[in-house]
Amino acid sequence: MTPVAARRILPPEELKALSARADAPGLIRTGIHALAIAAGSALVWAALGTLWVWPAMFVHGLTLVTLFAPLHESVHYTAFRSRRLADVVGWISGAAIGWNAPYYRYFHLAHHRHTQDPARDPELSVPVPTDWPSFLVRLSGWTHWRNRALEFWDIGRGEFGPRAEWIPASARATVVRSVRLQVAVYGAIGVLSIATGSAAALWYWVLPVVLAQPALRAWLVCEHTLCPETDDPLVNTRTTLVPAFMRLLMWNMPFHAEHHLYPQIPFHALPAAHEKLRPHFAHVVRGYGPTLSALRASFR
Repeated sequence: MTPVAARRILPPEELKALSARADAPGLIRTGIHALAIAAGSALVWAALGTLWVWPAMFVHGLTLVTLFAPLHESVHYTAFRSRRLADVVGWISGAAIGWNAPYYRYFHLAHHRHTQDPARDPELSVPVPTDWPSFLVRLSGWTHWRNRALEFWDIGRGEFGPRAEWIPASARATVVRSVRLQVAVYGAIGVLSIATGSAAALWYWVLPVVLAQPALRAWLVCEHTLCPETDDPLVNTRTTLVPAFMRLLMWNMPFHAEHHLYPQIPFHALPAAHEKLRPHFAHVVRGYGPTLSALRASFR
């Protein structure tokens, strides 16, 4: 089946129904995510001054790093019917974990257009781990933080080199303004923290995001790694079946093959799409363990 034919699996009327966008599901999921973050913050607060603060920050960090999911949905404009609402939620979610939403929109669009193309897929600019050292570096989040810092430095100065070549000229001024605003927000939080002698940003935001980053990196590396380098969406992406609480925090992102086949389907309709599409996919696994084990086995 050709890539074009693969995208015609669903009849037009079914695809239209599954692709309907609405504000209510996104608002409800945003509220649930906000409550999870509040609960994580309360856990850290209760553990401050004890060694339990470290596992508490890790748990809280999971509620923060999974803000990658509403960022992802928002840049697709499938999180809400309202594009303005998607822009606001996407920007805040991205800023919380080091991504700039307007920049990520074009980064991610290039990823969808050129999935698994080593020359053009920006996600493959970070090489797939081939040994234990590169695997551990990938999980640590080091490459994520390094690349985001370099992107902010370049784009903040109006430089669009290899790190931002997928951003069209018509959008570059908007991306520059957004990056500068985000850097200013970070700076204001830092200045306010120093001026007030408060370590709240450290305990409730920075350290939790750093501690939980390996979990997010492990989840994301399983989306395409070890899948064929082809443009066929039925084989170049992996769906991972996970418990309900993970689907909740990840806004159904683990249904990733379904998303890549039909990126216009909103997050809340992906479970229904999965039921119709599952037999057509080459890579559907239960949990992240099998993929991570296969990746580690490839080192040998």
